[in-house]
Amino acid sequence: MNTTLAIARREFRSYFSTPLAYVFIVIYLALSSWFTFYLGGLYERNQADLLPFFNYQPWLFLILIPSISMRLWAEERKTGSIELLMTLPISMWQAIIGKFFAAWLFTSIAIFLTFPLWLTVNYLGSPDNGAIFAGYIGCIFLAGAFLSIGSCISAANRNQVVAFIVTILVCLIFLLSGFPMVLDFFSGWAPKLILDAIAGLSFLSHFTSISKGVIDIRDIIYFVIIISGWLYANTLVLEIKKGT
Repeated sequence: MNTTLAIARREFRSYFSTPLAYVFIVIYLALSSWFTFYLGGLYERNQADLLPFFNYQPWLFLILIPSISMRLWAEERKTGSIELLMTLPISMWQAIIGKFFAAWLFTSIAIFLTFPLWLTVNYLGSPDNGAIFAGYIGCIFLAGAFLSIGSCISAANRNQVVAFIVTILVCLIFLLSGFPMVLDFFSGWAPKLILDAIAGLSFLSHFTSISKGVIDIRDIIYFVIIISGWLYANTLVLEIKKGT
């Protein structure tokens, strides 16, 4: 655990050693506010809640989080520092978990920096703060799912741009899997069991449930499984690359 925390601290500090962290946070906060107040029509809705904010988070994450995850391993492989990392007395799993938690903590901080929006709706009315808190928890789990996918794909590519694009495509598949246009494609020939399985993979269906204040243990388990599964795949990818 101490080794994993040491790696996480090293990685977390590295974000703030370059302008990347500050640029990401500024862009994220600006876009979140713009989507909430203008596209989401926070004032026009005459309701004291943050549903406009939460409704746009998956789509913001789709673009912004791959810009964080693309460097997790691609940069290490490109510079050759991954060979040095693998010679240290640490396990592959410790390195993966440490780097992932550093990225997850950084993203979580960016999410919680939107708290002025929460203060705003409390000033305007009497919102269900429990539902808003649940929505923030959902954002953190959704961000973790995006990051785990991006980490695995970053490990498979030396080029950060390729890792960025592929991560967006894979995450988009998970976002759209529950959409009618996707299910209609399979409904003509696939049995209902498969349709339910495809719909159940959707990030949106699980996140939307939490963002409305309904914290179902099944949704939490879903995100835990997604994160754990992709991090395990991350380990397999690095083991393969280590042997080549």
